[in-house]
Order: sequence, then C-alpha cells, then structure tokens
Amino acid sequence: MWVDIIIRFLIQQGGKQMACNNCKGNATQQELFDKLGAFIDALPTKKGALITVLHKAQGIFGYLPREVQEYIACKLEISLAKVYGVVTFYTYFTMKPKGKYPISVCMGTACYVRGSEEVLNDFKRELGIGVGETSADGMFSIDALRCVGACGLAPVVLVGEKVYGKDEAKKVKEIIAEYKKLG
Repeated sequence: MWVDIIIRFLIQQGGKQMACNNCKGNATQQELFDKLGAFIDALPTKKGALITVLHKAQGIFGYLPREVQEYIACKLEISLAKVYGVVTFYTYFTMKPKGKYPISVCMGTACYVRGSEEVLNDFKRELGIGVGETSADGMFSIDALRCVGACGLAPVVLVGEKVYGKDEAKKVKEIIAEYKKLG
C-alpha cells in the first residue's frame, strides 16, 4: 500500500517536469507509468529483473529520467542507488531524451577506416548538433557507438533500428530527408 502512495507522489511531482519527446503516441505520462507498472506487476519474480525492467522502461519513455528510476526502485523494492548504478554502467541506457529518430554512427575499427568519422561529421554539420545532443525540434539525436558488429557493411549508420551500410551510409542528406518526410 505505501509503495503505491509513494509511486503516485513521484509521478505527480516528477511528471510535470519530465520531457517525454520520444514517448509513443499521445499517451499521458500517467498512462506510461501505468504501462510500466503493469509490466513489472506481471513479472513472475522481481528478483533479478532490474535490467529487463530498465529495457522496458526505456522502450516506453525513450530514456530513463530520475522519476522513472525512482518509480522502478519503488516497484522493485530496491534502492535508487542500485537502479542509478545500473543505468550509468551500461551505455545502452540513457538519462537524456533522444530524438524521435536516434542516429547512431559506428566508430569501430572497420567503420572508422572506411569513413565513419566523415559520416559522423556530416550528420553533425547537417543537423547542427553534436554527439549526445538532440535537435531543437526533437526529431534527431546523434550518438557514436564503438561497434555494432556489422563490420562487413562498414561504415554503418543506424537510425532507430534501420541499418544503413557501405555507400548508403554516406548519403547523409538523403537519410535525413527520408526521416523529415515521416515527420
């Protein structure tokens, strides 16, 4: 009972300040927290479920702000420090909102020697943002990854889950235009 009261308080306090650019559809923050809560409640056991819950939460919210981490800590009955420790340890998790279309450029050895640095610089120049930043309109963000494991396609660019490789990855203006059309 007390956990639910704390969770509702956290949602009310944090929800007003939380930017949710990447949230799917027009769901309210309360609905998104409810969705995450239902997922957690449906788990057969909460023990050892932190990473699974963080993946789900990032899928729902698009990132893991403090309010979401506090909610997860309460629901899993673990410390906020433990949640924060996992979020900051794994580079997959992010505490900053990403763009609607997150762009990731592989900077692994194979990609680098085949021009990924130039591709990354082209994205930065075209969008007017740096690595780790999100465009003012919330449409794009840029990340540099160490390796995506698709060396045969080098250089590799990911936009969301869509993969662009070889010469296609170098068509930065065309890639951006494709997603701008989608809105």
